[in-house]
Amino acid sequence: MMQMTIDKKFYKTLFSLALPIALQNFISSSLNMVDTLMIGKLGEAPIAAVAQANKIFFLYTLILFGINSGGSSFTAQFWSKKDVKGIRKVLGICLLSGGIAAIVFSIGAILFPKQLMYIFAKDPEVITLGSQYLRIVAISYLATAVTYSYSILLRSTGEAFIPMIISIISLGTNTVLNWILIFGHLGIPSMGVQGAAIATVIARLVELSLFIWLIYKKQSPLAATIKEMLDVSLQFIQRFYKTTIFVILNEFIWALGTTMYSVAYGRMGKEAVVSISISSNVEQIAMVIFYGLSSACAVMIGNEIGSENDERAFKYAKKFAVIGPVLGIFTGILVILGAPLILSIFNVSQEVYLASTRIITIFACYLPFKIFNLFMVVGILRSGGDTTFGFLIDAGGVWFIGVPFAFIAGLIWKLPIYWVFALVCSEEIFKVIFGLYRLFSKKWIHNLVNQME
Repeated sequence: MMQMTIDKKFYKTLFSLALPIALQNFISSSLNMVDTLMIGKLGEAPIAAVAQANKIFFLYTLILFGINSGGSSFTAQFWSKKDVKGIRKVLGICLLSGGIAAIVFSIGAILFPKQLMYIFAKDPEVITLGSQYLRIVAISYLATAVTYSYSILLRSTGEAFIPMIISIISLGTNTVLNWILIFGHLGIPSMGVQGAAIATVIARLVELSLFIWLIYKKQSPLAATIKEMLDVSLQFIQRFYKTTIFVILNEFIWALGTTMYSVAYGRMGKEAVVSISISSNVEQIAMVIFYGLSSACAVMIGNEIGSENDERAFKYAKKFAVIGPVLGIFTGILVILGAPLILSIFNVSQEVYLASTRIITIFACYLPFKIFNLFMVVGILRSGGDTTFGFLIDAGGVWFIGVPFAFIAGLIWKLPIYWVFALVCSEEIFKVIFGLYRLFSKKWIHNLVNQME
């Protein structure tokens, strides 16, 4: 009877959190994906330019995700005790940390766009177009930092509906403005990649305004005063960063590693870059539900640990370790079947089309492993405060397996882009082995909020 009660509670909570989070993640990631899809009508150089310029945004958002993912571990455990003051202190630290990152990335992108683009591309046209896009879209980085904190921490309190609705409005705004500004409609001249950047900036500002309005109107746990956010003891800050610093390092080092993949791909030529860029859009679509599930996993396990239900937290973790790969197999099959339809959207050469098809097929084969690792690192280890081990397996896989294969296979062995991608993805198998060991050791379970003031 107890097992049935736990199962019923498990699946009810899972779907009430995972579905809106998945939809919201899809919509949020779609803001940049919409740019790539609509720019795709202009040809290969604009596709590569926007995709490579968004590598800077990707690196930046992973740092934001690291900050707020660490914050969400504390928020979930505080929420299990209904400790609103603790949640608002966490919010203050996340907003301040994210704001600092936003300023650094914005200044770099606005003042040195060509230098940054040169890291990821060698084609002069791609660098020029990408610089134009990057200089404008960087204006939105500070707004993105604030919305990330509100969105992720809200979900940790079980409120997934507000972020979902706001993201729908933001995506609609971005899509309409893209249609107007990229192609030139309603009397406005065609602005190409610059129009896509302006549309994204406006959409992000709309998103920020809605978050602030709804959070304070509904008196959410995040409706904090400045005093409440800054009323943080040195002990609280030290405890927060002791756990969160490894999440931030994890995201940064992992992102830096995946950025090195882009550097290697960029040196393989425009066709390789375009093939990877198109395939990345398919990957984003395929991974959406799993980002939602991993976030739900973190909230659910964090709530149980905060309530000192360690055995239930362990049972939940084992369930997620099975659910992820099983769903990954079915999703991989759907990805392979749906790839031709998605690829038909893009105006590319036959060579790029074939390479993209093979990359997508390889991605689908690795998907069950990728999902297990996502759940393990983001959902299970972080919710239990075991951020150091998560950092070691994530960073180790990228830097000791993925990055060497990207450069050796791509630039020395001169293999086709799809074989390079296959070798890079082999890091996922390494991470599964160590992840399973850590899961069953139970060493990842830590109560983060006991004795925090």
